[in-house]
Order: sequence, then C-alpha cells, then structure tokens
Amino acid sequence: MARNGAFGESDEAGTPDNPVLITAAQLSVEEQHKARVRKYMTIMAFRFPALIFAAIAYGIWENGWISMLIIGASIPLPWIAVLIANDRPPRTKDEPSRYDGRRHNSGALEAGTHHTIEG
Repeated sequence: MARNGAFGESDEAGTPDNPVLITAAQLSVEEQHKARVRKYMTIMAFRFPALIFAAIAYGIWENGWISMLIIGASIPLPWIAVLIANDRPPRTKDEPSRYDGRRHNSGALEAGTHHTIEG
C-alpha cells in the first residue's frame, strides 16, 4: 500500500503513485559548512564593535565600570562562536546510536586467584 492510500497502490518509492520526498533531505556538507561559517562570523562581528562601544561609553559617561562590563561581555564571544560553529546538525531518528544498551561481559578482568612469588 502506498503512503497515502487515496493516491495509488504501489509500495515502491519513486513511482508515480508514490513519489520520493526530498523536502526532508539533509543539507549538503558544503551548505552546512557555509551556515556554520555565517554563524561564526555573525557572532564574531559583535566583538570589535563592542570594544568601540566601550570606548564611546567611557567618553560619554566617564565611568570605567560600564566600559569594563561591555568588554567583559565581549570576552567569551570567541569561545561561544567556536562552540556554535563546530556544532553539528541534530541527529535524526534514522541515524543509529552508538550505544546499544547491552552489557558486554567479555571476561577481560576475571576474578580469580593470584599467585605471588616470594624469593
């Protein structure tokens, strides 16, 4: 039976009665890389203006604490940008998990008697 019984009766994907859906396809590796680079550049683009804004804020209010607060907020931006840029797309339900939940009793560390040599 097709995915939608009203449109056909073929089980094979890619037939006129059961077309292949590509809307759920993942982005290519190049497109994923471009998106990560864009995220990185967007976040890092706020770092230099934050230093300029700190200087302007000091000139306006003559308060070093406000400027230091602005600079302090810009310090973790590179770390955040790298973490976000290196993040991979979320796993799909079809992607296998590496952990299968079984306990492996390989017997590599067996309990037993140990003999010592005295001499």
